[in-house]
Amino acid sequence: MADTQQVDPKAERTATRLAQRIGSFSRAHGGAEGQIAYIGQRGARIVLVGEDGTWGDIVAPTNAIAQQAVEKSGITVHEAFDGEFAAKVETGPYEWSRMAGIQLGGPSNR
Repeated sequence: MADTQQVDPKAERTATRLAQRIGSFSRAHGGAEGQIAYIGQRGARIVLVGEDGTWGDIVAPTNAIAQQAVEKSGITVHEAFDGEFAAKVETGPYEWSRMAGIQLGGPSNR
């Protein structure tokens, strides 16, 4: 019996565009790994960490599209953002001042 799974062309195009953006990030940073986090009705956040420690994220409209995008891009995907994966992120003065501004009453950077 043939597989009759429906393919949504719009979702497929969205996943392809996201995969291209993930691929661009990966090429620019010597490779990349990611983690998908469900963010409710807004969709899913794909957090990317480059081999050089640079990080970024992309929001997909659904968790399924996020899964498709990372599969198409070929990056390694982690179940959680912890341990060795989180340790790869390199933060600079901007991130530290923003975190301090939010958490400890430091500068707001506005």
